[in-house]
Amino acid sequence: MKVVITGGAGFLGTALAQALLESRTLRGSDGRPQQISQLTLVDIAPPRLASDPLVRTLVGSITDAKMVEQALEPDTDAIFHLAAVVSGQAEADFDLGMRANFDATRLLLERARHSGRNPRFVLASSVAVFGGALPAVVEDDTAATPQSSYGTQKVLCELLMSDYSRKGFVDGRALRMPTICIRPGAPNKAASSFASGIIREPLVGQTAVCPVSRDTLMWVMSPKCAIRNLLHGQSLDPQVLGKVRVINMPGLSISVGEMVEALERFAGASTSSLIRWEPDPAVVRIVNSWPGRFDTPRASKLGFKADANFADIIRAYVDEAGVHATSLPTV
Repeated sequence: MKVVITGGAGFLGTALAQALLESRTLRGSDGRPQQISQLTLVDIAPPRLASDPLVRTLVGSITDAKMVEQALEPDTDAIFHLAAVVSGQAEADFDLGMRANFDATRLLLERARHSGRNPRFVLASSVAVFGGALPAVVEDDTAATPQSSYGTQKVLCELLMSDYSRKGFVDGRALRMPTICIRPGAPNKAASSFASGIIREPLVGQTAVCPVSRDTLMWVMSPKCAIRNLLHGQSLDPQVLGKVRVINMPGLSISVGEMVEALERFAGASTSSLIRWEPDPAVVRIVNSWPGRFDTPRASKLGFKADANFADIIRAYVDEAGVHATSLPTV
């Protein structure tokens, strides 16, 4: 089985690749685990797992049709499409967002279509597809009404992937992911980047800026849970999915203030005091357009999972990143 991950040098792409390399298997179209013969990681930066004999790395942009042709060999069986220009950057540079988010997805789908193999295509979508005047709780049948260029581009990708699935060109599934936190490393240009930063930086004694208010409600998921759900989404039988190929992922609804309170209980008041509250109107506008509460019975029925609480997310980050917190967790 040949597998491709776009965004293979990114945080989630690397974590997903590591999980696949550990298992060495992935479910095929017959529903049974198959041995992975090749794992292609594509990104504009060099992926970090090139030493494994199963790994094939390609450095370049998936906005380039030749790069996409090289990445998706005719016998590719599964594609995890994680590459994207994130929310804040897509809003600031419309042309870049359209090229990297929508045009690149179309190139990938077209390449998969012409293979004639009907590969499984997992699209990492986002809760940013929702916005505007929303109900208090977003349901599975709530209409997508994006209020940002990033959200609009994700909806366009969902629609295109769904039509390619209807036509039998790919076996697609789009997973609308919550905000993923806590991400290690440096902040990125996503509007939601602060959700990781206000935990990550204070835990190592650094200041962090929170650009939104304490009562801002967010729908979040840990990286570990995200990887588990991406793999589970790929494994689902198309007959189980039916005609609706877009799924709202389960998550944890929590306010930014509650996130900070969890940090304080975990690592003490001296840690949480390192957060500076400095509103950024541009970030506030984007983040406040996203829903903070969902009801996801379809995802639950299909077997997707959510994190139990935010304390567990902090604890998992500390354990996995080797961070030394200032006190033992009490939650």
